[in-house]
Amino acid sequence: MDKDKPTLEDWLDPDFLRSKRMDRRRFLQEAGRITALSLGFTLSGALLKNVPVEAAPRFPSYPFTLGVASGDPMPDSVVLWTRLAPDPLNGGGMPPRDIPVRWEVAADEGFRRVIQSGTAYARSDFAHSVHVEVSGLQPDHHYYYRFKAGSELSPVGRTKTLPAPNAAVPVLSFAFASCQHYEHGYYTAYRRMAEEDLDLVLHLGDYIYEHGTGEYLCPSGNVRSHNSRKPRTLEEYRNRHALYKTDPDLQKAHAAFPWVVVWDDHEVENNYAGTIPQGEEGRRDFIRRRMAAYRAYYEHMPLRSRFMPRRGEMRLYRRFRCGDLVNFHVLDTRQYRDNQAGGDGWKPPGRESADPNRTLLGAEQERWLLSGLENSKARWNVIAQQVFFSKKDVRVGPGELLNMDSWDGYPASRDRILKFIAEKGISNLVVLTGDVHSNWANEIKADFDRPDSPTVGVEFVGTSITSDGDGFDTRRDIMGILAENPHIKFFNGQRGYVRCTVTPDIWRTDYRVLPYVSRPGAPITTRATFVVESGRPGLRRTKGESSLVTTG
Repeated sequence: MDKDKPTLEDWLDPDFLRSKRMDRRRFLQEAGRITALSLGFTLSGALLKNVPVEAAPRFPSYPFTLGVASGDPMPDSVVLWTRLAPDPLNGGGMPPRDIPVRWEVAADEGFRRVIQSGTAYARSDFAHSVHVEVSGLQPDHHYYYRFKAGSELSPVGRTKTLPAPNAAVPVLSFAFASCQHYEHGYYTAYRRMAEEDLDLVLHLGDYIYEHGTGEYLCPSGNVRSHNSRKPRTLEEYRNRHALYKTDPDLQKAHAAFPWVVVWDDHEVENNYAGTIPQGEEGRRDFIRRRMAAYRAYYEHMPLRSRFMPRRGEMRLYRRFRCGDLVNFHVLDTRQYRDNQAGGDGWKPPGRESADPNRTLLGAEQERWLLSGLENSKARWNVIAQQVFFSKKDVRVGPGELLNMDSWDGYPASRDRILKFIAEKGISNLVVLTGDVHSNWANEIKADFDRPDSPTVGVEFVGTSITSDGDGFDTRRDIMGILAENPHIKFFNGQRGYVRCTVTPDIWRTDYRVLPYVSRPGAPITTRATFVVESGRPGLRRTKGESSLVTTG
């Protein structure tokens, strides 16, 4: 080995990185290359392996136990997903052979008008998952799809393409969700979501949780159990994803709409930062673990092949344009960030958090975002991302106490975006956020330290699907936080999702909540509704939001 070539130990040493001024991308490429070899696989090579193909498969039991899904819609294409798994919680139960899977896309649910069909392969190296990128579709159209393996048919899914890039779109309806700890409750919110009339769904992270059985207890009590210890290997992450995917309510929501997915932290480990683990795990071991988690995530999501993880990285930030109405800028606030300041947690702002060179997005993603905002032709610009964007000081009275894992821990990164928005005159900015297991509605200020500074956009923070259990409507201490942060206009701590209906003139957001998740079958209500007028940044709350909509 070349004695002057950096070793993996060099790349993992912070002092070496600082001395060489290595950027995160170069580090990840090198570390990913080494760890890929040590794990015994590379994703680009996996498709080229000489794996036997079983032409007429027979299964010990039904293979489509994880349902079907579609995602990453474009005006002329969409991704269709499934995974063959007759024994889903024990590695899938499939032989080490590639399996041909027939797919069909039809204009009707009965498949009397099949418009496209073909054969894909459930690859053994990819846990027998299938990702079909169907092209040549019509913009703004509903389609139905299904798979067939051997003599077995999958459930039928329904999907929809986006409007054409320059189309005049009169209305768009979508929902966003996050944080679905399996042990903390039932996925009734997804059953209710599947009953909505939506064009698409955004999932903003924490699709799975990495805790071992019973490690994370919620106030209302854990009502289900994880099926293993904390995952660390590829097989363990596959089994964890499979457990979540077996839920029938989650399967209903996947089969009802195309999804746009992005991760947060629990898909790997709580509050990890880039390649830095939260716990005492060594950097080398964590890189291996993260690589396994990224691969399992790709295998279980309706993602295009270009997002397949390579060299330890998986680029998930991307853009979706819905005609002339909405441009979605989907961010990854986890993979490229600097380490949390002050050892993470809730801390007063300090010299480390205020460092102007700190970044939450990484330099490349930040440039991509700013360029996209500047060049957008849509009426509404949406930043769909993971962690609380607006300032949130939870210390009532003198001094500040801020969350170092959120944008408050990276204020220079946020300030660069706000300054750019002000300088370029970017209007109709809406930020969509997950992570915090509660609902919030915020006005984004040009300067959060000056309450009288201009409002430049709004932020809608969505609660969890189940995480932290049944939840609560509000608490006395929350009122103090709202008074301390006058730009925060609303709080609710129940479970559910957020529904948005967008027209050229009005953005409407409905906070859809459940009274409980500790048992199935909960009804859903609209707890609060806010509207934003085009060209007039700021929140206006409507009246009469608490009517019962679905009783189940």
